[in-house]
Amino acid sequence: MFAVLKTGGKQYKVATGDVLRIEKIAAAAGEKVQFNEILMVGTTVGAPLVKDAGVQAEVIDQIKGEKTINFVKRRRKHGSQRTKGHRQQLTLLRVTDILEKGADKSGVKAAIGGAGFEAVIARSNKKSVKPAKPVAENAAAPKVEAKAEAKKAAPKKAAAKATDGDDLTQISGVGPVMVKKLHAEGVTTFAQIAAWTPEQVTDMDEKLNFKGRIDRDEWLKQAAEFAK
Repeated sequence: MFAVLKTGGKQYKVATGDVLRIEKIAAAAGEKVQFNEILMVGTTVGAPLVKDAGVQAEVIDQIKGEKTINFVKRRRKHGSQRTKGHRQQLTLLRVTDILEKGADKSGVKAAIGGAGFEAVIARSNKKSVKPAKPVAENAAAPKVEAKAEAKKAAPKKAAAKATDGDDLTQISGVGPVMVKKLHAEGVTTFAQIAAWTPEQVTDMDEKLNFKGRIDRDEWLKQAAEFAK
């Protein structure tokens, strides 16, 4: 039996025993993980996913891919050129089982990975616990006092909402209009930008019509510094 799974924006046709190299997932060597985005199992085609299906695999190692060289040249009066190498972080794993049903109750850790999983973890760590509601000292206090307390609490709620995500305008070349476009693409934190792969940079260049601006302004380097 074979299955088609989706991870890191790519699709893989796998069978039990196959060894795969995929974009890095959050798992240690020897750990067992389960992929739940299954597009096809045998002759069953998902719409778009096959319900309750899964592919389980054992992580062999965390590795790096072949080095790629990016050459950037600025054609201006005082132009410059730069050569930069990159090695994609990958996870090597072996498929151990294909589940047509019962994946939801298997108890195996879901594979969290693909591009920018560090950003997902960083966002989850930023979620703050809502403060408990204050207990009224006098149960028979007038309603006027209760309304006054509600007005005082309102600005605090608004301030908490405004702090969701990072202030992306700190990155050189990013203004309020650009922030709205990035938010529309689901980009709200420095960690997300710092974790972009060369493929994601190219894709974002095309979506936002930047024409190489991300590399020229060194967004990834700036975002990494701000994320610290």
